[in-house]
Amino acid sequence: MSDHPSLRDTDVDDIQRDGLLARQWSRSSGWMGWLTTVDHKAIGRRYIATAFIFLFLGGMLALAMRLQLSAPEAGYIDPDRYNQIFTMHGSTMMFLFAVPVMEAMGVYLVPLMVGTRNIAFPRLNAFSYWVFLIGGILLWVAFALDVGPDVGWFAYVPLSGPEYGAGKRADVWAQMITFTELSALAVSVELIVTILKQRAPGMTLDRIPLFVWAMLVTSFLVILAMPAIMFASSSLILDRLVGTQFYNPAEGGDVLLWQHLFWFFGHPEVYIIFLPAVGMVSTMLPTFTRRPVFGYLPLVMAMIATGILAFGLWVHHMFVTGLPRQGESFFTASSMAIAVPAGIQIFCWLATIYLGRPLFKVPMLFILGFIITFVIGGLTGVMVASVPVDTQVHDTYFVVAHFHYVLIGGAVFPLLGAVYYWFPKLTGRMMSERLGRVAFTLIFIGFHLTFFPMHILGLMGMPRRIYTYQPELPWAGLNMFVSLSALVLTAGFATFIVDVLRSATKGPAAEANPWTASSLEWATASPPPSFNFSQIPVVMGREPLWFDRLELPVASGLRLDRRELLVTSVVEARPQVRDASPADSIWPLLAALATSFMLIWSMFSPWAVIWGSIPIAIALIGWFWPKGDPEDVG
Repeated sequence: MSDHPSLRDTDVDDIQRDGLLARQWSRSSGWMGWLTTVDHKAIGRRYIATAFIFLFLGGMLALAMRLQLSAPEAGYIDPDRYNQIFTMHGSTMMFLFAVPVMEAMGVYLVPLMVGTRNIAFPRLNAFSYWVFLIGGILLWVAFALDVGPDVGWFAYVPLSGPEYGAGKRADVWAQMITFTELSALAVSVELIVTILKQRAPGMTLDRIPLFVWAMLVTSFLVILAMPAIMFASSSLILDRLVGTQFYNPAEGGDVLLWQHLFWFFGHPEVYIIFLPAVGMVSTMLPTFTRRPVFGYLPLVMAMIATGILAFGLWVHHMFVTGLPRQGESFFTASSMAIAVPAGIQIFCWLATIYLGRPLFKVPMLFILGFIITFVIGGLTGVMVASVPVDTQVHDTYFVVAHFHYVLIGGAVFPLLGAVYYWFPKLTGRMMSERLGRVAFTLIFIGFHLTFFPMHILGLMGMPRRIYTYQPELPWAGLNMFVSLSALVLTAGFATFIVDVLRSATKGPAAEANPWTASSLEWATASPPPSFNFSQIPVVMGREPLWFDRLELPVASGLRLDRRELLVTSVVEARPQVRDASPADSIWPLLAALATSFMLIWSMFSPWAVIWGSIPIAIALIGWFWPKGDPEDVG
């Protein structure tokens, strides 16, 4: 500890304060600074960029599948490679794009929206990104080497078990699950602590931005749901590697145990993806209607209710497995009940639009596209929640259509709108309004032309998970139409990518608050400085930048000679203590490499768990070894 008196933000003028803060919070130059940074903004940008790269790769695989299915008995892709492509598409989109990109938006935005200088446990945040990246690389390297998983993104046993899943393909899938879920769990812990304990003074629970509420509920869903899939995948590896019998009925195991564990995670995962999108819409909508959102409290309660009900739906994926009738009735009722909070949210948004003065910028167009698309997906969701209907359409393309309407309509449309909305905050530049409108039009039309006919294909009896079909079956015309429509959807995403890449370097410079929005992330520069806020803002209402348009009140007293955060109370956000924030460190990367080494080795030998723990322990000792400075202990 220094013997000199501490230097606080009240002791200097604004220019000196910003210079001292930049010296403490900025990362080192060069590659070492890039590898060691724990700045939530840098890590959030990496998360977002990496997730969109996986979206691009998964989209290319979707086009390959549509090429194969465009005509009967097409021979463009052989059955084995098609199974790998099918599995890689679903696994990439669900585990490497949809969940990570939503958490990535939280990593970047939540600390700014709650008025703090960094996320809680920033070194854990850096560790989570490296683990996610290595897990994605593992999956795609295996695919490039023709040992990619071929068991579907759901990896049902016994097909993924030791009897039928020869080689290491299923092991690669199972370990990818461990990588991505470990990363997601780490981010969830960080977000919960940041939201509950690092909010700006005055940001009481009823003043939290709705996107932050959405990320809080989502984080609890991750913590409660994802251990189920990690246990399931670890049990699968044990069955395959050391001869346990979790899923072998001949030895007392149970094949349906896999489905229960997987879907206990799998259906909350839909809402892990959907709820952040709800928060994005609820946060963007006031900006483009020029009024506070209608029904703040109902929207919050609807998100919480969705999070609770999400754990009572998983069996509707298993209606054809021979379950007791009473159980089917219960899960039918709960599956329909979750439409109630979804309906509340939609009516609150429609009321906000009706009572406001809508400004139809590109983000607003994506919001409207989301509402239309998600309502259609929700209606088909109620249909497949009914046991008689589900029995008829289960494992047909009707379910494929419903699934994509819910996930793309319910998550990707709001996400693309959010990229246009928060792009100036990430990069300091504006995206093109003209190209944005072209991208939206192509994506909206291409999406509905691609996926709506799949409902009809399903009703005509076309099964999902097939790589070809006979000419005499009546599916060829619609399949060709769907495949051609997928090119329109691809053109829309290509336009979006071109707009992003062009705007990142040549877009017009953005003001600090180009949308005249109301939430705290717009109270600082675009892009924000390394320390986020020169002084911690004080919140006086739900729309702080609209509540006091003259000057935002600030709190003072934090030190300038070290990285320091303000910790506040959970309910009323009253200042409690000042706490040091960890400095940049190489140890999160080394810990991620050690963890990855152990997980990959464990696909080949159970001894990896023993011997692989040694480098992990060394990395953790280095991580937590006290260096003498308070910011080095966390």
